Amino acid sequence: MQYRNLGSSGLLVSPICLGTMTFGAPVGEADSIKLIHAAMDRGINFIDTANVYEGYKRFLGSPGGVAEEIVGNALIGRRDKAILATKVAAPVGPGPQDRGLSATHILREVDRSLQRLKTDYIDLYILHWPDKEVPLETSLAAVDQAVKAGKVRYLGLSNHYGWQICESLWLAERHGWPRVVSSQIPLSLLRREFHHDLAFCRKHNIGVTPYQALQSGLLTGKYRRGLPPPTDSRAAEKPDWIWKLEAPLFDRLERAESVAKELGVPMSQLALAWTLTQPSVTSPIVGVKRLDQIEDAIAAASVKLTADHVKQLDAACPPPWTQNDPVRG
Repeated sequence: MQYRNLGSSGLLVSPICLGTMTFGAPVGEADSIKLIHAAMDRGINFIDTANVYEGYKRFLGSPGGVAEEIVGNALIGRRDKAILATKVAAPVGPGPQDRGLSATHILREVDRSLQRLKTDYIDLYILHWPDKEVPLETSLAAVDQAVKAGKVRYLGLSNHYGWQICESLWLAERHGWPRVVSSQIPLSLLRREFHHDLAFCRKHNIGVTPYQALQSGLLTGKYRRGLPPPTDSRAAEKPDWIWKLEAPLFDRLERAESVAKELGVPMSQLALAWTLTQPSVTSPIVGVKRLDQIEDAIAAASVKLTADHVKQLDAACPPPWTQNDPVRG
């Protein structure tokens, strides 16, 4: 396992981050703990969760906390071996203070997360979503309090655009607040709207930890044109959490799969290997339900793509439009 620097934090993390969004349901606590231990035994030291994660039972405003409880139980006796990330912002109840990035919500939720995780510090505390009702400086000042209290080590942002990350860097420098070290964004061969923010993150030494690198299983090769989805797939278990299986999607999948066949690797490994080649990407977050999925993800970190492979994949799944350079060509 070749560990990577997480932005400017100095933390060395595995090139695969274990995601926990499915812990609770469909993956029960006992099986989730086995998966966490198996991942750590194989060298994965980076675990990502959130205060709202509770698996497929999640609904807007439900209390969450299930995945954090499971992770906390799994890390008893192993806490010092893990780099632990969790998040705050999404609704955890019906009240006006049960969501967002106000100081009240952040400082309350960091304590609740610490209790569930059975730890006295969080390595990476992530602002899960932007909050249009709360000035960013209010949120950063609250995180600063948590850092000074020893509850949080480093700050990350999730689902924030490059300009929002830029604003956070400016405010941190101006006020002496914690500097953001990571950006968690949706990124896959099929979903590239944050593509142009990657160069900004590389320039400012921000580690990118993308989620949906396998696009809810679409990039695993399990879905076939004209065939029903497998019974244990996301499309069968939680169809509203996955894209519609339509002809244009299969056109892209089949072109990408031809590259995987040329390399002699599974489609899932190709998708993760491509993600790992992107600028500033440190560790794609991979959610699993089985041990073989962990082993498959680890193997993907060793897959080498040539420039020609990348060119073929860009043709199959094009990046967003960009202005031609009139000065340098």
